[in-house]
Amino acid sequence: MSKEKVVLAYSGGLDTTAIIPWLKENFDYEVICCCIDCGQAEELDGLEERAKLSGASKLYIENIIDEFCDDYIMPCVKAGAVYENKYLLGTSMARPVIAKKLVEIARKEGATAICHGATGKGNDQIRFELGIKALAPDIKIIAPWRMTDIWTMQSREDEIEYCMQHGIDLPFDAKHSYSRDRNLWHISHEGLELEDPANEPNYDDLLVLGVTPEKAPDEGEYVTMTFEAGVPKSINGKEMKVSDIITELNALGGKHGVGIIDIVENRVVGMKSRGVYETPGGTILMAAHEQLEELVLDRATYEVKKDLGNKFAQIVYEGKWFTPLREAIQAFIDVTQQYVTGEVKFKLYKGNIIKAGETSPYSLYSESLASFTTGELYDHHDAEGFINLFGLPLKVRAMKMQEIEKQK
Repeated sequence: MSKEKVVLAYSGGLDTTAIIPWLKENFDYEVICCCIDCGQAEELDGLEERAKLSGASKLYIENIIDEFCDDYIMPCVKAGAVYENKYLLGTSMARPVIAKKLVEIARKEGATAICHGATGKGNDQIRFELGIKALAPDIKIIAPWRMTDIWTMQSREDEIEYCMQHGIDLPFDAKHSYSRDRNLWHISHEGLELEDPANEPNYDDLLVLGVTPEKAPDEGEYVTMTFEAGVPKSINGKEMKVSDIITELNALGGKHGVGIIDIVENRVVGMKSRGVYETPGGTILMAAHEQLEELVLDRATYEVKKDLGNKFAQIVYEGKWFTPLREAIQAFIDVTQQYVTGEVKFKLYKGNIIKAGETSPYSLYSESLASFTTGELYDHHDAEGFINLFGLPLKVRAMKMQEIEKQK
């Protein structure tokens, strides 16, 4: 009788490597590793050998960069989805597409379980598991870090020791470095001095994608971008697919110290956590998109879109991607993007994105209306009646208050 199969979300790191023999020892599973490439840019070479050496029967390496960009990042950009005014959802957006791939491979392999290496204190366990539950309610989920009765390892040293006992002698480093998560959109840093919010981040050790504004060039750089229906199409006249645009913007943003945030955020599980996020390209793309939007969206739509953008950010942060609510808000957002077409120009300079002009065939800005000369459409006298009606509730209340004062 063949063994039951488990699909393990595999990064090649120490945690997920130690999980391979652990799964075999405690559950007698056949372990199928799955490494999902969302643009980590980390060395994916040698992963197969590492997974097999550690006891996995198979390794899938799935490149999903374009799907991640087109179907997960772009809806968030169009929505202007930013969590708690700062966080551009770099890790949050990637989790549902990873969960979707894990489910696809589990189905293909006839696996009965999926295992992930997320800790029991973070948001990622929620995002992975809500995704799996929504797409495959019958598949069992194994989260070793929450199974403290049988997962007894407490430190990197413990994990290295466990691997060696199981014949896995790999060049893992026992020293604790920042806990990082990287994909095409961003890189997050937690741990070490960041664990105390009183400490300033040690940016020289920390930054991976760029430099601090102080170390950025003294010369600003102009960038021109075009959009069609809310989707970026070109940089400086060169047409590219979305993933290449983000890659190019990452290089530009990193060079000029753009997109570094230091945040104490509220996790879904109820605690505050402190992290530094680098999102150079994403920060520029969001700003450029917003720059064009202000030209073409009417006031009432813009107002509702802002509210729903916040809601969308919360939904994505909480791992509720595969829900009717996310689909419904995304449908609203898509309608608002119909005319977000045009060109924006801006200058990158020492951490800043400085606007330098924008045009759109659908611009609602009318020079004759906005200028101080009187145009056809606007009669100054109309403003008087408008202000009288618009201010009527204030005036009625003030008269009432006066009356009450007199009676006193």
